Amino acid sequence: MKKNIIIACAGIALTFAVYIAVQIFSPLPVGNKTIEIQIPKGATFRQAVEIFSREGIIRDNNFFLLIGRITGLDRRIRAGYYSIYRSMNALDLLRVLKDGQIIEYAVTVTEGDSLREIADKLSDKGIVSREDFLSLASDEKFLYTNDIDSPSVEGYLFPDTYRIPKGMEPREAIAMMVNNLRGRLSFEMMERMEELGFSEREILTLASIIEKEAVTDDERALISAVYHNRLKKRIPLQADPTAIYGIKSSREKIMLSDLKRKSPYNTYVVRGLPPGPIASPGIKSIMAALYPADVPYIYFVSNNDGTHKFSVSLAEHQAAVRAYREKKKNQETYEDKIDKDIPDDEDS
Repeated sequence: MKKNIIIACAGIALTFAVYIAVQIFSPLPVGNKTIEIQIPKGATFRQAVEIFSREGIIRDNNFFLLIGRITGLDRRIRAGYYSIYRSMNALDLLRVLKDGQIIEYAVTVTEGDSLREIADKLSDKGIVSREDFLSLASDEKFLYTNDIDSPSVEGYLFPDTYRIPKGMEPREAIAMMVNNLRGRLSFEMMERMEELGFSEREILTLASIIEKEAVTDDERALISAVYHNRLKKRIPLQADPTAIYGIKSSREKIMLSDLKRKSPYNTYVVRGLPPGPIASPGIKSIMAALYPADVPYIYFVSNNDGTHKFSVSLAEHQAAVRAYREKKKNQETYEDKIDKDIPDDEDS
């Protein structure tokens, strides 16, 4: 009798073990395709299990609920889209749910990116259309909600790589980038803004101009000094990148006609800082805006090699401009000569 009970118990245990093994290690019934399942915000683990069950992903709801209770997964579930593919089994699905491995898109905002460039990046990932992003970026209610005193969120989207979950609302994605910026502005930096008499918008605006002008890190504080000195002397900033802001890409050549164009952002025709930033500044440019070099420079011009020649007087600056033009002319002449010396395809 006792032996029969032991055999029966062993049989039950074996059956249960086989059942568990089948439930855990059998491939999920998704066939050869990969499917996406959305778990909405606020959903409980039980509700998530019901969603997977309705989609035919889970064979036994109670088994999953039991495992969820044992592992503590039933106390949390991350909302978002989950990718389910054919080689996955129940154990894989549990791990994915436990780790919250939802579908995310990596979007990198680089130093100097404009809103238009960021809009293209988000649009390419299918997160939000270019038009909807630009509309939201300048929406007054949205700006007010995020405490942004500027014409748009330009300059407030901190350069970084963001992992944006599929299905995230565009306003949430933008707010995440803004919050990243605010997290980088330390108490000391905020105090420095007040010491200089600048608002957050003004510092970011100046930093964005520095970002577009500087090529080497060593010159950021020097370029900042030029603009600080010009602001103090009430001299127009005459920053080339501001002349084409919102008109054409910064990669395009700036023409004399651009410098004469009437625009609230063109610092050749308006005094002081433009209404808002012209790009996303990195932390180095923000620090340069806060801590300009202690130099008397008023002018700078390119050396045509990524560096600049800084000057105090107009005469020095004009001489530097002539030197730049001569160097550029000689370079163009040399390149033209090289082109002529190189045989074309027919002669080679």
